[in-house]
Amino acid sequence: MQLSSRFPVAVQILIIIAWCPEDVKVTSEALAVSVNTNPVLIRRIMGYLKKAGLIAISSGTGGARLTRSTEEITLLAVYRAVKLTDQHALFGLHVHPNAYCPIGCRINDVLRPPLEEARNALEESLAKVTIQELLASFPPFDYTILKHLKL
Repeated sequence: MQLSSRFPVAVQILIIIAWCPEDVKVTSEALAVSVNTNPVLIRRIMGYLKKAGLIAISSGTGGARLTRSTEEITLLAVYRAVKLTDQHALFGLHVHPNAYCPIGCRINDVLRPPLEEARNALEESLAKVTIQELLASFPPFDYTILKHLKL
């Protein structure tokens, strides 16, 4: 089973917005070229980022911009913005286990503590990494890329 790709795509969107100079309009169509996906998916994820207050989107083809500095945006903020899971649970529990089975009737109670511990460890780790740290791993913006990515 594969986990949702919303999180890495959201991170890529933020890095691209931060990477591009202010005079370059970063649109969902351009982001879709970079991510190699459909602009509708990009717009959906951008909606999550906007609702979380991480980006502002200009109407039409005005593009997107960050609402905070890259040093202030952590991976935890992005993770929470894209709502990977309900109720901040890393894993879902069995909704209807067999109440008459000695394992089934207790499985959720037994699993809940280690899964909560795993979620806390993940969130602690994500809180330590900023978009700025990741952005530093990429080369500086080069205007020649505009013709290839249609930015």
